[in-house]
Amino acid sequence: MQDTFDLTTIIFLALAVFVIWRLRSVLGQKTGAERSPFKPVDRSRTEPQARSEGDNVVRLPGADRPQPAQGAQGAQAPARDWKGIAEPGSAIERGLEAAVQAEPGFDPRAFVEGAKGAYEAIMIAFAKGDRKTLRALLSKEVGEAFERAIAEREKNRQTLETTFVSIDKAEIVAVDVRNRVAQITVRFLSNLITATRDAEGAVVDGSAEAVVEVPDVWTFARTLGTRDPNWQLVATEAGA
Repeated sequence: MQDTFDLTTIIFLALAVFVIWRLRSVLGQKTGAERSPFKPVDRSRTEPQARSEGDNVVRLPGADRPQPAQGAQGAQAPARDWKGIAEPGSAIERGLEAAVQAEPGFDPRAFVEGAKGAYEAIMIAFAKGDRKTLRALLSKEVGEAFERAIAEREKNRQTLETTFVSIDKAEIVAVDVRNRVAQITVRFLSNLITATRDAEGAVVDGSAEAVVEVPDVWTFARTLGTRDPNWQLVATEAGA
């Protein structure tokens, strides 16, 4: 009975030793060089020539979204939606693309809205003779022309009244970008009430009641990629 017990014990011990040896041969032994859970890989040990700036960049939410496919010349430019702004393949579209290349944050739709605001502000400042406002919005040449008109009006003791009814249209009709300087021409179609009065208050030009449709073509300019966000009016002409 004792012999049978001893033999059985020996067999189980032998099996236990065999199982432990197999597990160690498969899983390996802990050496102290294993990577801890969730520890970033140190690529400098295995890929010293393949490091890039992105190796140490913390990935923000959304950073792993698929990127545009790359061609032989680098990353493919994203398709832009110029609907309502420029016709595909037109000179205006090419000009807007050049503007975005010079200043990626440039938004032509926001520019048009800003141009409408500038158009109204300049027209009202001109009517009031507000030289301070005009100096901030006009180039030197255009400012000199406006100053001559204001001075002539003051000399004749006349006043100009301008009331905006609406701006029915504001569309980009030309874009030119050279050496990061952009010139964008906008055609405006507005409805105004405008009248010039003499020293006695009598209307000598225009009408104090009639709404007239006024077309204007104005060109704004700005150096792209600079901290100064302001555009200046550099040319004006009567529209058709």
